[in-house]
Amino acid sequence: MDDGSPLTEFLRLSYEGESPHSLARVYVPRDLTPTTALSNWSSRAWAEASDSVPGPPPAEVHERVSARLPTPDEASTLRINTALAVLAITRVAAEDTGRVIEAALLVFPGDRVDAVFSTRHVIEEGQAHR
Repeated sequence: MDDGSPLTEFLRLSYEGESPHSLARVYVPRDLTPTTALSNWSSRAWAEASDSVPGPPPAEVHERVSARLPTPDEASTLRINTALAVLAITRVAAEDTGRVIEAALLVFPGDRVDAVFSTRHVIEEGQAHR
């Protein structure tokens, strides 16, 4: 995102039963911020929305997945020991012009997470007839 651009930060802590399951920080340029308050959405609806940015789909999405020790704040929020690894996913989505339209940090306790990645390739109509 451009330096100095106004951003909206969405912070979400989701639970599985009584235990915190994930911590998400999603940053979106203020002019792309959804008008519906995400805090009023169900956990499932919020999770689906946080996996995609508002408006047209991004042209590029870069994701980095790493296992690391949590920061003290993450350990406290997720109610885990600082010696327990977390799975951290950093995602940056951009338009075809290169403008970043979402940056996200998702953190999951390493002892209670499964990561499943699916990619669907859309064939443009002109390419389908070749």
